[in-house]
Amino acid sequence: MIRGLNSNLRRLGSLTTLALGLISPTLVFAESPVIAEDRFEEQILPILEDHCFACHGLGASKGGVAFDKFEPAEARVQDQLLWLAVLKNVRAGVMPPADKPRLAPDELSKLEQWIKYEAFGIDPDHLDPGRVVIRRLNRVEYRNTIRDLLNVDFDAPSEFPSDDSGHGFDNIGEVLTISPLLLEKYLDAARSIINDAVPKTSGAPATERIAGSRFRPANSEPASKDVGRRPLALPYKDAARVAATYHAPHDGRYRLKLDLVASERYVDGVFDLNRCRTIFRIDDKEVYRQEFSRQENKRFQPSFEVDWKSGEHHLSLEVEPLTPDLEPVRSLTLRLDGVNVIGPLEREHWVRPEGYLRFFPEETPKDPTGRREAARLILERFATRAFRLPVDSVTLGRLVDLSEKIADAPGGTFEIGVGEAMTAILASPRFLFREEGYLDEPDARYPKIDEYSLASRLSYFLWSTTPDDELYQLAAEGRLRQNQESQVRRMLADPRASSLTHQFVGQWLQARDIEGVPINAFAVATRDEPPDPDAEQRRQRFRELRQKEPGELTEAEKAEFEEIRKRFTGSRQRFQDLELTGELRRAMRQETELLFEHILREDRSLLELLDTNYTFLNERLAKYYGISGVEGPAMRRVELAPDSPRGGVLTQGTYLAVTSNPDRTSPVKRGLFILENLLGTPPPPPPPDIPALEDSEKRRDGKFPTLRESLAIHRQMPACASCHDRMDPLGLAFENFNALGRWREQERGGPIDASGTLITGESFSSVKELKRILVTERRGDFYRCLTEKLLTYALGRGLDANDVQTVDDLVERLEREGGRASVLLSGILESDLFQRRRRPEPAPAAVSINTHPNQFAEPSGPAKESQP
Repeated sequence: MIRGLNSNLRRLGSLTTLALGLISPTLVFAESPVIAEDRFEEQILPILEDHCFACHGLGASKGGVAFDKFEPAEARVQDQLLWLAVLKNVRAGVMPPADKPRLAPDELSKLEQWIKYEAFGIDPDHLDPGRVVIRRLNRVEYRNTIRDLLNVDFDAPSEFPSDDSGHGFDNIGEVLTISPLLLEKYLDAARSIINDAVPKTSGAPATERIAGSRFRPANSEPASKDVGRRPLALPYKDAARVAATYHAPHDGRYRLKLDLVASERYVDGVFDLNRCRTIFRIDDKEVYRQEFSRQENKRFQPSFEVDWKSGEHHLSLEVEPLTPDLEPVRSLTLRLDGVNVIGPLEREHWVRPEGYLRFFPEETPKDPTGRREAARLILERFATRAFRLPVDSVTLGRLVDLSEKIADAPGGTFEIGVGEAMTAILASPRFLFREEGYLDEPDARYPKIDEYSLASRLSYFLWSTTPDDELYQLAAEGRLRQNQESQVRRMLADPRASSLTHQFVGQWLQARDIEGVPINAFAVATRDEPPDPDAEQRRQRFRELRQKEPGELTEAEKAEFEEIRKRFTGSRQRFQDLELTGELRRAMRQETELLFEHILREDRSLLELLDTNYTFLNERLAKYYGISGVEGPAMRRVELAPDSPRGGVLTQGTYLAVTSNPDRTSPVKRGLFILENLLGTPPPPPPPDIPALEDSEKRRDGKFPTLRESLAIHRQMPACASCHDRMDPLGLAFENFNALGRWREQERGGPIDASGTLITGESFSSVKELKRILVTERRGDFYRCLTEKLLTYALGRGLDANDVQTVDDLVERLEREGGRASVLLSGILESDLFQRRRRPEPAPAAVSINTHPNQFAEPSGPAKESQP
C-alpha cells in the first residue's frame, strides 16, 4: 500500500525527460511535459491502442483506467501511479491478458524506457537516492545497541510498545514515530540502564553470586563454581534440603541476599491450593522462615547481615510440603535463582566495582581541573559512540557541566556525575534517532554520506546494531568506503549477522509469525479424515446430555454420555502428536532462517529459496514432515528424496501454517502471500461487502465441498473473479499441505487436485511443477520482488518511482550472474541509494513502488518528513 506520500504527484515539468531516441544508449533529457506528451502520441499511444484500448480506451475503463480520457491530455504523462502500475503489470505478464497478443520485445522496450525516463523523469547518470526520514531505533536495534555500548541486556521488547510497520518492515523511518508515553519510557530506560551498568563509586564491597545450580542435596558432592548460573527448581510437593558452601576471604561483616521466585505453570481457570514452608539457614542458624502458596511468579529477596571469620561457611535451603494430600495442578515451584554474598563491608576490603575499568580506565585526578578533563574524555568517547557521529564541542561542554554539577552535589561522586551525563546521552534524540551527515561535494547533485553515516548504515543493515570499533576506526580515518568490500565480508562472518536473517526473513517471509499463529490441530486433522456423517449428530447429543443435571440422567443416558465422551477424547489423543508445540514452531522458523543464511553465506543462487533439493531439519521436525533418517535435536542440512514435494520456503511449515486459518488451509492467503512477497504483483484490496468464503462452504448435495469447489463458487461473483483468478491457482497448488504443514492426499474424503493455470498463462499439475515455473518463466518477477524487499529493508523507506532504475540494474546483474546472493547484496551496498543522500532541502514526494500495481488512487495525505 502507499503510505506517507504527498497527495500532489511530482510534476513532470520539474524533472528532466528524454529528448532524443527512446532506446538510444546516449540519453538526452527533455525540458517540457509538452515534448513528453508529443513523444507519447508518436511512439507510446500506438502500442496502447493495439494492446490496451480494448479494456482501457474507446469507452472502456476497466479498473477505472482509460488512457484516452485525460483532460488535459498532457496530464497522463504526469500520473506516476498509473505508469507504475502499467510498468509492473506489463513486465509481470499480467497485462495484456494471457489470451491476448503480448507486446513485442521492441514495443516492451519502448514502453519501459518512456515510462522510466519521461513519465518518471529518471536521470540514470544522477540517480536520486530518495528521501530518507530520520530513523528512530526500533526495539531490536535499541536492545542490540545498548548491549554493545554498555554490555547490558535490556529487554526492550517487554519495556517498549510494539513498533509500527511500514512496507512490511518495522525499521521504516516514516512510521517509527515517538509518543509522549514512549519518550517517558526512554527516560526511565536510560536511568535503569546506566544505574545497572555504570558504578557509582570507585570502590565497593566485593560481590559474589552463588547460583542456584551450586546448591546440592544433603550428603551429595559439593558443586564446583563452573556449573553455570542456572536456577534450581524445588517443587512445593517435594520435601527437600539443599546446601552450598562459600569461602569468606577475610574476617568481617557480610550481607547475604536470597533470591527466590514462587513460580507456576499457567492453567486457565484452574487453581492450585498447595502450600509449602521454606527455611533458609546460615551456618545451621535459621535466619528466614516463610510459607508460600500460589504467588503468581512473585520474587522474594530477603537480606541478612552476618559476622564471619575467613574460611568455609554453609548455606542451606529447606522446603517442607504443607499440603501433602492435594494433587498438584499448576506445578507450583520455588525457583532458587541464587544467593548474593556482599562483603566484607569494611572499607579496607573494598574493591573496584564490576565493570569499573570499562568506563573509568584511568585513575581519577584529585584536582577539579583534572577531574573535568577526565570527565570530558570519558563523555566524549561515550557520546561519539552513542551518537554514531563525533560529538560537537557545545554538546560535550553541556554534558561535562552536568557531570560536574551532580558530582559536586551532596552525596555526589565523580562516577555518579559521569553516569548522570551518560543518562542524558541515552535519552537524547541523537542516540534514539540515526542522524546522518554527508560529504562536502559542491558539484554533486546528490552527495555521498560521510563515513560515520556509512558505518551506521552498514551495521544497522547487517547487524541491527551500532558500528563496532573497527568500523568506527576506519570511519574516523576516512578509509571505510575504500575498505567496504572486506568489511562486509568480515561483518557477514560475524555472529551478529544472524540479525539480518532474523529481522529481514522474519518479516519478509513472516517466519517469526509461526511462533504465535493459532492452529487447531484437531480441527485440521479431522478435516483430512473421511467424512463421518454421524459426527454432528453425536456432538448434538453430547450437548443435550451435558446440559442436564447429573441426577436427571438415566443409567442408559449416563452410559451413552460416557461412551461419546471417550470417543471424543480418543479422537483428540490420536492427533496429539500433531500439535504445533513451542519446540516444533522454533524448528520451523529455524528451517526458514537457516536456508536463507546458507544461501547467503555460501553465495548460492537466490532461486534456491523457491526450489531446492535440500532443507534444514532436526529429528522432531523431520518426523513431523514424514522424513526418516534424521536423529537428534540439532538442526542440520538434509538432502531430500528426488520425488519429495518439499524444498524451498513455500513447502516449509512456516509459510504453510502462517498462511492458513486456525482450522483449515487458506488458498487465498497462500496465493496472496506469493503475489505480495515473491512475485511483487499483489491484487488490489477486496471491495466492501464481499461475502465470506465460508458462505460457499455450506453443505451441497449431501456433502461439504472441497476448498477448490468453494473457491470456484466464490469466483462466480464478478467482483471476486478478477482478484481470485490471480490468487487461487497459486494457493490451490499447495492444498496437498494441510494447515499444519503436513502432506495429505485427501480432503473431506476426496482426492486433492493441485493443478492450475496462472493468470500469466502457465499451467501446472503439481506443486513441483509450479515451483519450476517460478524459477524459470517467473524468475525475473522473483528477482525484482526480492530486490525491492531487501532495498526497502536496507534503506528504511519505501521505494518510489525514482528507484525503478536501481532495481532494474540489480535485476539485470542477477540475471547475468546466476542469481548469486552476493550480487544482490553488494549491488545494494554499492548503489547510489545506499551511498548517497539528498541535500537537506525540502523535496517533493514520489509514488511508492511498494504498492500493488492496480492501486491508481492518489495518496490521501501529506507525508511526515524530517531531514537530518
